[in-house]
Amino acid sequence: MKKLFFYILLGSLMASCGTALQPVNESNVPPPPPPVSDVPKPDPTKDQVTMVFPNISKMTSVQKTIEFLAADELQGRNTGSQGIEIAAQFIEARFKNSGVSSYFDSYRDNFTAKGEDAFNIVGVVEGNDPTLKEEIIIIGAHYDHIGNAKPVGDDVIANGANDNAAGTTAVLALADHFAKAKSNKRTIIFTLYSAEEKGLLGSKHLAKRLKVENITPYVMFNIEMIGVPMKAKDHLVYISGYDLSNMPEKFNEYAGEKVIGFLPKAKEFNLFRRSDNYPFYQEFGIPAHTISSFDFTNFDHYHAVGDEADKMDIAFMENVIGKLIPGLERMANTASQEIKMN
Repeated sequence: MKKLFFYILLGSLMASCGTALQPVNESNVPPPPPPVSDVPKPDPTKDQVTMVFPNISKMTSVQKTIEFLAADELQGRNTGSQGIEIAAQFIEARFKNSGVSSYFDSYRDNFTAKGEDAFNIVGVVEGNDPTLKEEIIIIGAHYDHIGNAKPVGDDVIANGANDNAAGTTAVLALADHFAKAKSNKRTIIFTLYSAEEKGLLGSKHLAKRLKVENITPYVMFNIEMIGVPMKAKDHLVYISGYDLSNMPEKFNEYAGEKVIGFLPKAKEFNLFRRSDNYPFYQEFGIPAHTISSFDFTNFDHYHAVGDEADKMDIAFMENVIGKLIPGLERMANTASQEIKMN
């Protein structure tokens, strides 16, 4: 039944743009589409966000979102693959359905990654204050993964549920919230990056493009691997570059509890420079950090075929997302820029 649900959604995804699709029932279920590797790339001249998801209202939950993004049929979402094309179209449809506008002429920010066509997906919820809306908060995560990994039995697909369908799921949930609430005085750009696994290429491209456009970013808040809880900690997530700005302190103040903490391993392994926050720090010199709950002891499937949706702690993810909202709302609404580099 789970497989059938995926094929129904995938079939609707690949339908021609502008075609009115009827709700699926047992009498009009289409035959399964061909394997992902045989699906032709959609015509790049067409507006992909006009694709209709008849089931989109049922796909906004944390569990359904991560199950879709980490499904075998997406083949590990390697940059340039058919699987990441499907993931991108799903993200675009979620943005459109939620009322998140495209930041550029379309949701796609195109670039080339080691010879492969690649694209970040970029949406925006404009701030409602005539002055503060020029100060931009960037919320991001990478949605690509590595494709295949060392086989275990007959399984070669590195599904990338924790890395980083989990972070992508959180960004989509936050975008849903802010697009509906319209509570942010500052503008929020929601960014999903491709080619992170190839050397942060997507975030590097977008940071440089935004620099050329002369935007005024306030902070960059990146989300990576939040699928399982840390062990024996008094906080939900840690933050990379903990001592480089006052973001952890201010965020916890805004949230009214200790959501973000310090992980010594994050400093030991210099995680600040190893995720999509770093290019924004390089280009703009702003507080730019990644939050995560991967603590090097609580998940054994990094870049492996075992990184599957059924290993994610959905209740924990929902709790993290819920705790992020008040902190981000205060961040988007304080009269002055209280978050600063140390």
